[in-house]
Amino acid sequence: MSLSIILACLWALAANVIAMLPSRDQHWTNAYGLIAIGIPILGFVTWQHGPWVGLLLLAAGMSVLRWPVIYLSRWVKARIVR
Repeated sequence: MSLSIILACLWALAANVIAMLPSRDQHWTNAYGLIAIGIPILGFVTWQHGPWVGLLLLAAGMSVLRWPVIYLSRWVKARIVR
């Protein structure tokens, strides 16, 4: 198993543990940190294993961090409609 896949698995494990902990701001601060750490890991996985594995990992990360993706899509949609 490669280092990039191990890092991606550790990221997913950390995201799930963080989701179980109580938070006053509904985990938004944690989500920003997970995004900041996850983007380089996603690039590393894509570089080592190719774009298909990178897309699978992107989909997995988007399912874990679905609310930031939903709010981003709403923001983009509002900008396009204007």
